[in-house]
Amino acid sequence: MTFAAFLGIDLGTTGVRALVVDLDGRTLGEAAQEYPLHTPRSGWAEQDPREVSDGAIACARRALRKVGLRRRDRVAIGFSGTFHNVAPFGLDDEPRGRALIWADTRATHEAAWIKEHADASSLYRRTGCPVHPMYLPAKLRWLRANGLAAPRYRSIKEYVAFRFTGEWVCDLSVASGTGLLAMERRAWDDGALGLAEIDAAVLSPIVDTSAAIGTLTAAAATALGVSADSVVVAGAGDGVLSSLGAGTIGLGQATVTIGTSGAVRLVTDAPRTDREGRTWCYYLAEGKWVVGAAINNGGIALRWALEKLCRFPSHAYDGFIEGASEAPIGATALFFLPFLTGERAPYWNAEARGVLFGLSIDHDHRHIARAVMEGIGYRMRSIALAVDSVAGPIAEARATGGYTRSPFWMQLAANVLNLPLRVPSIQEASALGAAELAMIGVGALPDLAATERFVTASKPVAPEPAVAARYAELFDEYMRLYWSATPHFSSLTAIRESTG
Repeated sequence: MTFAAFLGIDLGTTGVRALVVDLDGRTLGEAAQEYPLHTPRSGWAEQDPREVSDGAIACARRALRKVGLRRRDRVAIGFSGTFHNVAPFGLDDEPRGRALIWADTRATHEAAWIKEHADASSLYRRTGCPVHPMYLPAKLRWLRANGLAAPRYRSIKEYVAFRFTGEWVCDLSVASGTGLLAMERRAWDDGALGLAEIDAAVLSPIVDTSAAIGTLTAAAATALGVSADSVVVAGAGDGVLSSLGAGTIGLGQATVTIGTSGAVRLVTDAPRTDREGRTWCYYLAEGKWVVGAAINNGGIALRWALEKLCRFPSHAYDGFIEGASEAPIGATALFFLPFLTGERAPYWNAEARGVLFGLSIDHDHRHIARAVMEGIGYRMRSIALAVDSVAGPIAEARATGGYTRSPFWMQLAANVLNLPLRVPSIQEASALGAAELAMIGVGALPDLAATERFVTASKPVAPEPAVAARYAELFDEYMRLYWSATPHFSSLTAIRESTG
């Protein structure tokens, strides 16, 4: 079976990207489309599965049209999707409400209940997911307790794949990011299901990430403008596909991502967990797992400082970063704890909130911008240290995400992390990774190793020794500030809840 092209569709938090490549990984066409992120209340973050699905179809159609494909042309399609989202579904295969996504922390009390009534350490060792409101045991308890019990629960990526093929499946990667999967058995974990108060029958069957799940429905083929014989491959979660697309699946090759959120990842040949519970472990493909740690507040924190704190227009983003470059290292003793939407790794405190510490009359927007960027960097350093200790050592680091477009931010990150950073030749790494899994799923490529030739990397942005040493000192001060503030976060939660 031959294919005219390979399509990777990356379903993101605020939009979708579609990338069409040939068998050598060369870009033939691409497109992007935004859709809404709904935040009706503090701590709530939702997506409408229908809006995402409609956006995915429209975006993929535009990317394919740029290539000039005809309706008789067959393509192979792979999906990348965000982890940790879930929506209630009816027996009519349609959503009964919006999906609770990774940034949603409403299930804080449910997560606390699980920690109190279950062996959280054992659950983490089995599933690779620490107990946290982000994961599905807590979210499903919240849904059921708030009138949203349903006969089925699905992720957004599952729904989009269903719209394309008419088949319900959950790929092993997305499943591994739910907190409901027994990693060693690669099956739903009975203990986790019990804590979520559900049965495995309400979830989709699990398939491997490179499994071909079906061909396009007639409606999907018409909408995309390609043959109904086009094959859809399950795909995986966006984070692990970022590692694949960036070419960092070898021993000691790390991906350092700062986009809306941030993450550090290393690929291993078996599931690994951390004795201190700081990291997660999700599946990629071919027996490879990704050990990583993620922060909620990456570029979203800088955008908040620009638009809401300093009241600059959104188009002033580049100028805001330029202003940060004019402030001194350490922002004249101004520190920022970037927990505007709670904290994930390494300490998993969903009640943590942002702190701007050390303000003086001498500070202006330039110091604030630099403090925010440094605060994001310190949080990235904390998770890099955790990942290195569990799955390292880190021998090479490739940078992905929006921060790679700023030379200043890249240098700042290299200095704070004290790591040389190289930029892969393609930045749509998750979409490329999805296309690569599609190639493997239809037999056009033999294995993951065959994808290494698709990506090269830039010369490294090296840390400046004196600056890196100074940042090591400032990081220690940052951590002292973090631990000093931590006891107050739960009190702030109580105040917020009492005031609505």
